[in-house]
Amino acid sequence: MVYVLLGTGFEEIEAVTPVDLLRRAGVEVATVALAGRDVTGSHGIVVRADRSLSELDPEQAEMIVVPGGRGGVASILGCPQALEAIRTVYDGGAFAAALCAGPTVLAHLGITDGAECVCYPGFEDQMGAAHVNESAPCVRSGRVITAASAGCAVPFGLALVAALKGEAAAETVAQQIVLR
Repeated sequence: MVYVLLGTGFEEIEAVTPVDLLRRAGVEVATVALAGRDVTGSHGIVVRADRSLSELDPEQAEMIVVPGGRGGVASILGCPQALEAIRTVYDGGAFAAALCAGPTVLAHLGITDGAECVCYPGFEDQMGAAHVNESAPCVRSGRVITAASAGCAVPFGLALVAALKGEAAAETVAQQIVLR
């Protein structure tokens, strides 16, 4: 199971695109709201989450994903239960993935320490002891996968597919969506 955390103000493309690509690859994905079920994104799009945070089962997680969006990131950083879920999932051996401002949440938890990562330009000083690659769209470093921005949502989603299902599955999804 892949859990995608949705805090109020999340960046819509950064949440929905990876969910779509993972589901095309046959990966079970659940969007998770921090409170309630309806979550408003940074551009006013309301998404009905599949689960509430209390329904997240860390033992079932293969991966946890943190989309960016300043409001969404602030919502997650302000929610001790969300931070605990990320830490528990990662410590249990699953992947931690984030894009745009989302990698700063992983850095806050020390998950990116020593890992090669990318983040939204200008957020490098919030990445702690990560080795920030300022030119890559998306980077996988062990069990940490990060991407730079909303414009990198497709490569990010395909990297998630590759991590869980292999490069051939990611290539199949890229062909299905006619990625050029």
